[in-house]
Amino acid sequence: MYIIGVDDRKTVLTTLENMLKRIDPDGEHRFYTDPLKAAEELDKPIEVAFIDVEMPGMNGIELAKRIVKRYPFCNIIFLTGYSEYMETAFDMHVSGYLLKPFSEKKVKEALQHLRHQPYSISGRPVKVQCFGSFEVFVNEKPVKFKRRKSKETLAYLIDRKGALCTMDMLIGNIEPDKPLDAPTKSEIRVYIGDIIVSFFALGIEGLIVKSSGTFGINLSLLDCDYYRYLDGDPYAISRYAGEYMTQYSFAEETRAFLEMKYYDRQKSQQFVKTHKFCS
Repeated sequence: MYIIGVDDRKTVLTTLENMLKRIDPDGEHRFYTDPLKAAEELDKPIEVAFIDVEMPGMNGIELAKRIVKRYPFCNIIFLTGYSEYMETAFDMHVSGYLLKPFSEKKVKEALQHLRHQPYSISGRPVKVQCFGSFEVFVNEKPVKFKRRKSKETLAYLIDRKGALCTMDMLIGNIEPDKPLDAPTKSEIRVYIGDIIVSFFALGIEGLIVKSSGTFGINLSLLDCDYYRYLDGDPYAISRYAGEYMTQYSFAEETRAFLEMKYYDRQKSQQFVKTHKFCS
């Protein structure tokens, strides 16, 4: 998970850092003693923010409001030595409230009962990034393919959202300059085989679906930002910045579709802001 910790006492952050290394060893964690600096570095969606309530320069309540305004589905967990802020925390619908000194058990329990499910812990083994350049990960590590076209073939199948694709469709999009003949079909089968072998080596079976000479993707194994976006997942929506599978020409139709939705959403948000201002 991408987690930040903000507390003006470095000893608290050191304790939290050591706990998170054990609880979330593969996560990315940043820590700040200056809340103003933390507010300036909201450069990527934060999944969890541990924030001290009372800090000089900017209190934790104000920092939390800034983070949530930027990333509405960030899980805020307040850290404080006083219980008097609980009512404010509940009013903000935060994910947790830890009284100092907190234990590792309490931190772990807070992370197990988050209000918003982090993007990185869906339980599906294959994580797919379509926004920006196309990448595929297993256990947070990029999957390596023997052939460049194998990765492109996988991207095309994912772009098709599980629909079974004929050999002609695959050739027309992966090898558009080659004839629809037996040698080209053999190349496509090699790419498919490379995908199967690459994931099998990582303990993933059944990713490719075959049926009567057609090929598809097993959606149940994928945690894909594009699919989440289509499902209306607010976190996935916040991650989309106008780019989709930028390295592949076959994705132009989907890019146009997403650009239209993105433009419509921007207009809708602007309308709401203008309406509020006029009111």
